[in-house]
Amino acid sequence: MSSAAPPPEYSREKGRGDEGLWQKISGGSEIDELWSQFSADAQASYGFYGKDLDREQLKTVPAWRRPFRIAKHYFWALVMKMTPARRVILFIALVMLIVSGPKFSVGRSFTFDMNFDALAALLLLLLLSLELADKVTMKRDLEIAREIQSWLSPSQPPKVAGASIAFHTRPQNSVAGDYYDAFYPMQDGESGGKLFLVIADVAGKSVPAALLMATFQASLHTVARENVSLQKLVQRLNRYACAHSLDGRRFTTALLGEYDPATRQLVYVNAGHNAPVIRRDNAKGEAVIERLPASGVPFGISPDAGYETATVQLAPRDALVLFTDGVVEAFNGKGEEFTDARLVESVRYLPDWDAQRSLQFLIERVDEFVGRTKQFDDITCLVLRCE
Repeated sequence: MSSAAPPPEYSREKGRGDEGLWQKISGGSEIDELWSQFSADAQASYGFYGKDLDREQLKTVPAWRRPFRIAKHYFWALVMKMTPARRVILFIALVMLIVSGPKFSVGRSFTFDMNFDALAALLLLLLLSLELADKVTMKRDLEIAREIQSWLSPSQPPKVAGASIAFHTRPQNSVAGDYYDAFYPMQDGESGGKLFLVIADVAGKSVPAALLMATFQASLHTVARENVSLQKLVQRLNRYACAHSLDGRRFTTALLGEYDPATRQLVYVNAGHNAPVIRRDNAKGEAVIERLPASGVPFGISPDAGYETATVQLAPRDALVLFTDGVVEAFNGKGEEFTDARLVESVRYLPDWDAQRSLQFLIERVDEFVGRTKQFDDITCLVLRCE
């Protein structure tokens, strides 16, 4: 007797249930997206746990032993990240898995089999839940820190007579050590006052760098509103940075400038930062590239360091591009860096657009190069485009 086929309604409901379970597990991502995420996570974990692996010493080990040496290094690098109590639980679970394998025969009719697989799996699941709880708690704290950090950076570019400004930042983690800003210190932007431009990069990553960035931003705004000269402002920032740089280990590279919309003149100081790029058009309409090289050491290295101001004259249709090293050091899946040369070529072929579209053009070039490869540094860029 053949069984009756289930009604169509039942089949549709069952299909929706299966689809709902898969959607919940996968987060709505396709298989290729899931694989890309896994590859990025695996690559990031490989770099994280392998950063202390001595590659040169590994070359002295016979080739057949290298995989075992690498596996041993990664195992201990992972284990030592745990608390002592969790390490004990992990080793108990591993011992249970090992002893669950062998079977011992006693006589002809009795076999002794110790099976702790289920208990070992429960212990590993307990470890996973503990580590996950730590991660969720830390992630929540980092999200709060990121929200606070977003208050310190401008969400919308200021209005500039005869020019436009745009900026973009992409933290490597939830919080960033990069800093960008564009503001009128004397709050007289509508009357044609000078615009202050800054881009900075604190050495290091994540929370320590973000905290130093916040103090740098606060001190900059405080000193800038005292209407001191750019040179004195830079000297005071450097002395403050030296007092909080842990003997120079937490230095800050920065470019600070005063832009006068009335004359299109930029007075600036480059304290060890990546040389900004200026794109101009010559008399033949060909693109000409100009750089603004560093004239001083990064902030926080020497309290007696000297900084020289320089002046550059911008013209209509010129584009000024400020960026951090995360842009030029962005890498793809093959480990190749975007490089300064690629950025310069991208700026060279920049269309005659406003700042926002020009910025999107540059960021798209970086994204096309790196694909979905997870980056190890913050990516920040600021564009000033003269009309």
